Amino acid sequence: MSFLRVGFRQLFKTPTVICRCYSDNAVNLSDPAIQRYLKTLILEHENLCTKAKKTLEESRRLMDIKPVVSVLEQRIALYDSIESLKDLNKRPDQDEVMKKMIKEEAELYLKRIKEVDSELMSILLEPQMTDGSVMLEVTAGAGGQEAMLFARELFEMYEQYANYKDWDVTVASVEKSDIGGVRKALMFIEGFGAPELMKVEGGVHRVQRIPTTEKGGRIHTSTVSVAVLPQPTDIEVEIAERDLVIETKRASGAGGQHVNTTDSAVRITHTPTGTVVECQEGRSQIKNKEIAMQKLRTILLERQFKAQADKIDSERKSQVGSSNRNEKIRTYNYPQDRVTEHREGGGSTHNLQSFMKGGEELEKMQDSLIRQQKQQAFLQEIEQFVKEHKIGKDN
Repeated sequence: MSFLRVGFRQLFKTPTVICRCYSDNAVNLSDPAIQRYLKTLILEHENLCTKAKKTLEESRRLMDIKPVVSVLEQRIALYDSIESLKDLNKRPDQDEVMKKMIKEEAELYLKRIKEVDSELMSILLEPQMTDGSVMLEVTAGAGGQEAMLFARELFEMYEQYANYKDWDVTVASVEKSDIGGVRKALMFIEGFGAPELMKVEGGVHRVQRIPTTEKGGRIHTSTVSVAVLPQPTDIEVEIAERDLVIETKRASGAGGQHVNTTDSAVRITHTPTGTVVECQEGRSQIKNKEIAMQKLRTILLERQFKAQADKIDSERKSQVGSSNRNEKIRTYNYPQDRVTEHREGGGSTHNLQSFMKGGEELEKMQDSLIRQQKQQAFLQEIEQFVKEHKIGKDN
């Protein structure tokens, strides 16, 4: 069925309450700019479908917009059915029984239209999860030993959360403090949804509590930085062997006699960039070398991504910034038993101990954040569409 034959005005013309979901500031499908945007997707879909040969980018674009257009096609078909019932109801030879049947059928169509609207909102605003991996790095910030203790707790929380989500976890390095805290620790996390869910953890985490390391009962504030970097997937980072300096040494720290007799620790220097990575967590030199190379690839890949992101950010300064800005994103207040997420869509939870177990409480907060970010990204896309097409209030 051609959408052009039906007419764009029929997309949202039916007397139905347009679905509002996700939040009080949710997207309104009856907004003229959004209607124009959806109409453009329909035209784009038809143009791509008629092309005999498509580039890889065009094929991917077609796959992206096909679900949206498919739902719109259902809506237009339902509208056509309602219009046919209206014409049938106008005929003078209709008795009361027939009119009642027409009314009941029309109500069914209207109910289905509301369901279709909900499906459309879900497609437009539902976060899309992918199967991938990230490198997560936790670093103690301001607060001395207390910050290091909390860094350890955060690191353990993420490890427990990864197990809760049935993700694969590899602890790459842990730099411990004298009293059992962590100066810096790094792990690799891989699984479905890991790139999207863990991305929102990047930033500065603040803890407020009475330290066990001090006397006096005063509340102490410390910070811990969390960095979440994407892992190479289908994009491979080329690293020539001639550009690497690989050194082995005996691991330091706890580990007993084995640590003192085996050169298992690996240090790799990437000479073109001066990047240095180390790994000494495993007893196998081969395994430590594999983890160190994975760390190196991740760091180099992140630099590529950052270079691209910097170009995009310079062109879109007025739009919503990244969730990974180096600023306070979350506060853990132990005296008040509260975790407060400062970004829009985060909210608060009043069960801090449960939250720190890395289970359902953390999952709920992440889900709320990425839904809010998806909504903002869609509104941002609409805003850009309006600017490009110079859409005014009367358009």
